[in-house]
Amino acid sequence: MIKKVILTGLFLTGSLYVKAQSHIGYLTDNYSGVNSVISNPSNIVDSYFRTDINLAGFSTFFGNDYYETKTTDVFKNNFDFDSDGTKSPTEENNMALNVDILGPSFMFNLNKESSIAVFTRARAFTNINSINGETFDKVEDDFNENTDYKITEGDFYASANSWAEIGVSYARVLLDKEQHFLKGGISLKYLKGIGNIYVTGKNVTVDYDADGTDLGGGVTTGEINSSGRITYATADNYEAKNYKYELPKKSVGFGTDLGFTYEWRPDYAGDKTANTDSDVYSDKDKNKYKLKLGLSLTDLGAITYKNAKGNGYDITKSVSDQDIENQDGLLNVLNNLYTKISTVNNIRTSLPTALHLNADWSFNKCFYLNLNTDFSVTSKKKENTNSIANVVSLTPRYESKWFGFYLPISMVQYNGFQVGAGLRAGPLYIGSGSLITAITGKKSKGGDVYAGIKIPLYKSKTKDRDGDGVLDKVDDCPKIAGPIENNGCPWKDTDGDTVLDNEDLCIEVAGPLENKGCPWKDTDGDTLLDNVDNCPEVAGPTENNGCPFKDTDNDGVLDQDDLCIDVVGTVANKGCPEIEAKVTEAIQKTLNQYAKTILFNPGKSSIKAESTAVLVDIMEILKEYPNANFVIEGHTDSIGSAVTNQRLSETRAKSVEQFLIERGINSARLTSKGYGEKKPIATNMYKAGRAQNRRVEINLVK
Repeated sequence: MIKKVILTGLFLTGSLYVKAQSHIGYLTDNYSGVNSVISNPSNIVDSYFRTDINLAGFSTFFGNDYYETKTTDVFKNNFDFDSDGTKSPTEENNMALNVDILGPSFMFNLNKESSIAVFTRARAFTNINSINGETFDKVEDDFNENTDYKITEGDFYASANSWAEIGVSYARVLLDKEQHFLKGGISLKYLKGIGNIYVTGKNVTVDYDADGTDLGGGVTTGEINSSGRITYATADNYEAKNYKYELPKKSVGFGTDLGFTYEWRPDYAGDKTANTDSDVYSDKDKNKYKLKLGLSLTDLGAITYKNAKGNGYDITKSVSDQDIENQDGLLNVLNNLYTKISTVNNIRTSLPTALHLNADWSFNKCFYLNLNTDFSVTSKKKENTNSIANVVSLTPRYESKWFGFYLPISMVQYNGFQVGAGLRAGPLYIGSGSLITAITGKKSKGGDVYAGIKIPLYKSKTKDRDGDGVLDKVDDCPKIAGPIENNGCPWKDTDGDTVLDNEDLCIEVAGPLENKGCPWKDTDGDTLLDNVDNCPEVAGPTENNGCPFKDTDNDGVLDQDDLCIDVVGTVANKGCPEIEAKVTEAIQKTLNQYAKTILFNPGKSSIKAESTAVLVDIMEILKEYPNANFVIEGHTDSIGSAVTNQRLSETRAKSVEQFLIERGINSARLTSKGYGEKKPIATNMYKAGRAQNRRVEINLVK
């Protein structure tokens, strides 16, 4: 009896370890539909489904870090727990069981950007954490009521919880901008507790003395000296005789799941079709992402059993083996033999809250590689709390509308390396995260399996009957091929000039192709149409192809008349420069001969009228040499004062200069200067000589 009580106390509800995630491999499939709401509620929006109905499905996982054996041996008739398996006892072994049943559930789309799901689910968790496996091993294998032994258990935690839930999920698109796509979702769950039981121990030790109690008459029995505290609580009195289960009346709770999914869509332009009316349609029948990242937090919440019963006990006491034999069950042992130190009126059990990270890489439209991690948020060393194990899974998969295959490779906390397989075929899905390991491995610490049946109603494949790349949803001419910029219709030729309207700049007026369907203009009005006018914006003669003639050297003579196009010339010389005449000595002599005949009034600078003809002749000679400059020099004889003679020579030279300027000779070409009596050309002693010295000279400036 003592062995039975100890084993029952240490392993109240089983020997299996909980799995972190159900439906390994299947939930990563883009065609998992309403089932995917389990791991991330945002999955249901922008999916491949019009509606998805799950009829029934289940998933169960078992495992532990204490005992392992070959899976196929378990089903043998002669299987022996001790000889056919291997035990790995430690001071903190972990064991539990998880069962997840997905009942009738469905999802549907509210519109293009939001979806809703309703699901029913029944779940059962059994967690046993931090049990001293060495103690279990000793009690199981070596116990002898005639042998003394001591057990140091320390702290342990055991709980079993089962509940049903009805949930509603809502998800919508949060961002759809070019290559970036983000969606989010939330699930609100009503929870109905089905049953709960938990046991926790603090600093528990048991010291067994085989003959420590004297029953009299030389008869002894074993004595148990224990210490520490134990809390034992149940939602109902499961140990009562003739116990009949009834659904607890006051056992409700609420839960929440939150999730977000980001998709990187580098080919976003090719995933959407839009017409000129800004109607946008994307093909829902194919994958649009290259990389998908998911983040979710599941099972936030708790269930409260208001009619539950539980107590805390101080087990620091010595009792005999006979005392324990007289009790029926662990609860009676605690109530009748140990000291009650606290009472539990309501039991609150926390859900196995978990954080899920998911990355999905698309190689092409059918082959994917998924990396999934599940992390427990709740502590496994918390009273009456279920928790998951940390798991990392790498799953290559093939998926299409009616078939999918998965090969999950996982590393599970406590359980180690696992390889499984699963498939989806139409309405059926089945698989295991540990199938290959269970079949091929020498030893296994656990296993899992899932299966289900559903009614998937996929979105219809978008049609493009005319094959013009414009989907029928936004094609104004679905049976006749045409470009997307004309809403899938062929372009017209309204004016019948063979230039289609999309390229015709003058849709209603015929024109040649080379002028983009418009008739040629005469922009500059020179009678030549622009297509043959080399200068369409500047008027010009026909003989010069509509361009004005140039005057390259800007000499006023147009190039067609200019015999020297690149050299400045004169109009008179047909655009060529005049040949400049040189002032020869003969011309110079002639000028001075004319100049010497200029007569002045005696003692004055005024020119006599009879000298006008001479000055005109001089002027004509100067005009023949337009580029030559001349100096007009005045001279006198020596009669009179030198000062008077100097002034008179200057004024007479100035009078001649002024006469020539007034009659058209450029003033810049002429200067005047008087020398008085300084430069005689004959003797002033005689009258004839003095007459020669009274003169005006016009000399070339060299």
